[in-house]
Amino acid sequence: MDYRVLLYYNYTKIEDPETFAQEHRAFCRDLGIKGRILVALEGINGTLSGTKAATERYMEMMLADERFKDTYFKIDESAGHAFKKLFVRPRTELVALHLAEDIDPHQLTGNYLEPQAFREALLDDETIVIDARNDYEYDLGHFRGAIRPAIRNFRELPEWIRENKEQFMDKKIVTYCTGGIRCEKFSGWLLREGFEDVAQLHGGIAAYGKDEATRGELWDGKMYVFDERISVEINQVDKQIVGKEWFDGTPCERYINCSNPECNRQILVSEENEQKYLGACSIHCAKHANNRYVKKHHLTTEEWVAQLASIEN
Repeated sequence: MDYRVLLYYNYTKIEDPETFAQEHRAFCRDLGIKGRILVALEGINGTLSGTKAATERYMEMMLADERFKDTYFKIDESAGHAFKKLFVRPRTELVALHLAEDIDPHQLTGNYLEPQAFREALLDDETIVIDARNDYEYDLGHFRGAIRPAIRNFRELPEWIRENKEQFMDKKIVTYCTGGIRCEKFSGWLLREGFEDVAQLHGGIAAYGKDEATRGELWDGKMYVFDERISVEINQVDKQIVGKEWFDGTPCERYINCSNPECNRQILVSEENEQKYLGACSIHCAKHANNRYVKKHHLTTEEWVAQLASIEN
């Protein structure tokens, strides 16, 4: 395990995101780092991989900068790079919540709960725990008893809350996400909407899984990550598989993207059913002219047509 994967963010003022991104990209390239780093006026959000020496140097540089001196790095050991390339890009916002009136976490955000306090909240019948991630992230793994909002992606969450406001208005609410960055704004938004008792898991699921006291307890499945690993283990106590195979509903923790590039939906699929259904989520997608599975496996037109007939039958 000669490499590391770093997950971090920091809401802090960056005067010129475009110039910063260019300089930061050059620094990362010199270190041999790969990953995805977003830069905005409101701060920085990154997931990257590199050798232990490179990531150590990267953290030293960041923490020496007054703007990032309190950055909380979540660290995973790795056998190699978790990314194929390096992207450092300026953005208008670090997380795509698309609010008409933005939230500044320095001014308004929910109370922070450390892992042990969060575990107590999970066991409290009077507390509502809301998963603030995308639907496919929840489906792979989540905390026991956590609510799965009926949404496809994070930016739809505020509208869903408004539609179901009466269910939660007088409750204690605790929210969580992968590393904490989405909850910083979401919990603040909940407070602005009138919810009074709002808290968030400090450091997200990633920090919870590494806490020596909790050891990931009460988490089921795997945690979805946005790199080549796709997923990582969290529960070190009594893990249960919660993912269900897209076609037959059997236990599954293997994600693929639908082979139709215009769909690209992430689905949990066994190797057998990926082959059977040509890597697609539906017969419509299996028939798509640019089916990536067909191209990748060099299927002839005759083989493709025969497999489609088999599916339809």
